[in-house]
Amino acid sequence: MKLGIVGLPNVGKSTLFNAITNAGAQSANYPFCTIEPNVGVVAVPDKRLDWLADLYHPDKYTPASIEFVDIAGLVKGASKGEGLGNKFLANIREVDAIVHVVRCFVNDDIIHVEGSIDPKRDIETINLELILSDMEVLDRRIDKTQKMIKADKKYQGEYEFFQRVRKALDAGKPARSVECTEDEAALLSTVSLLTNKPVIYAANMSEDDFKGGVENNPYFKTVREIAAQERAGVLPICAEIEAEISGMEREEKELFLADMGLTESGLDRLIRECYTLLGLISYLTAGQPEVRAWTITRGTKAPQAAGKIHSDFERGFIRAEVVAFDDLKDCGTMAAAREKGLVRSEGKDYVMKDGDVVLFRFNV
Repeated sequence: MKLGIVGLPNVGKSTLFNAITNAGAQSANYPFCTIEPNVGVVAVPDKRLDWLADLYHPDKYTPASIEFVDIAGLVKGASKGEGLGNKFLANIREVDAIVHVVRCFVNDDIIHVEGSIDPKRDIETINLELILSDMEVLDRRIDKTQKMIKADKKYQGEYEFFQRVRKALDAGKPARSVECTEDEAALLSTVSLLTNKPVIYAANMSEDDFKGGVENNPYFKTVREIAAQERAGVLPICAEIEAEISGMEREEKELFLADMGLTESGLDRLIRECYTLLGLISYLTAGQPEVRAWTITRGTKAPQAAGKIHSDFERGFIRAEVVAFDDLKDCGTMAAAREKGLVRSEGKDYVMKDGDVVLFRFNV
C-alpha cells in the first residue's frame, strides 16, 4: 500500500511524515522545503503477529508494511504548472490513497501560506487543482467514447455516465462523491482521476486540542463535515505529539499517550483508517522459519490469497488449513486447536477473513 501525504505548505505534512517514518525529511517553516518526494516504509503494528512470534520464536518476523510518500506542498495554479504543480500531480497519481493534512491549529510562529487558518478554503484549494487536472483527463475519455458510439450504440451508457462525472467536477465536487453502481465504479476506475482516489483528511491539531477534546475544535468539525459529503475518511491527529513519541520505547510511549487520554498513537489510528478505507485485511502465516502478515483485499478467495505468497501456490492450490487467530490464542497451540476441531480444511471458494492463520497446501 502506497499513501501520499499532501497538503498546502506549512500545514504539518513533513512533521507528520518525519514522526511516522523517522525518515528524516527536511522540515522547515517555509514553502517547498520538501522538493523531492520523501519515501518511508512503515511496519503495520499487529499484536496478533507479536503473539505468534512469542509462540514460534521464528527465524524471521515480517509484518505488513505501508509506504508513505511526503509530496511537495501545493499552491494555486498547480494544475497549470505553478510552483511544483507538475511534480505534485505526477507523484500523487502513483499512490493508492491520499492522506490530506489540513491545518486545524493556531500558531502565530508558523506562517500559513494564505495568511489565516481556514480548513474549508485549504481543502478547496487542493481539490480544485486536482479537479482541473481531472477535467482534462476525463474530457479526453469522453471524446474517445463519443467516437465509439458512432460505431456501436452500446457505449451510450458509458458516455452518459462520464458526462455525469464531468458535471460533478464542474460543480467543484471530486469524482469520489458521485453516486455509482458497482459497474459504474468499475468503469470509473479505468480513468486515472486523482479525485477518485480514496482520501483521509488528517486534521492536524495542537496538543491542547487533544487534552481539551478534539470535538471542541471548530476547525475539526468543518473538516469532518466536508469528509462526510465527499465519502472520505477523517482523522484527528497531532503531528507534534507524533513527533514527541516517535523516538520513545514502547512502555514510555504508552505512558505518554495515557497521560494525554489516548490509547494508541496517531500512526496506529491512521493505518487502521487506511485499511478500512481501502477495504484491506490481513491473514497470517506462522511457523519456526517465519511469522508473517499478508495484506489482501476483503473478499479475496483462498487461491488468490495463496498467490500473494507465490504464483505456484495459486496455480497448484489444493486446500487451505485455516484457524481463526482468536481460536488459536484461546487454545494456546496449533495442536490444541486441531484437537478441538478448530483447524478447518477450506477449498477454492473459501473467502478469507481478517486474522485467519493459514497453511496452504499446493502441488505443482
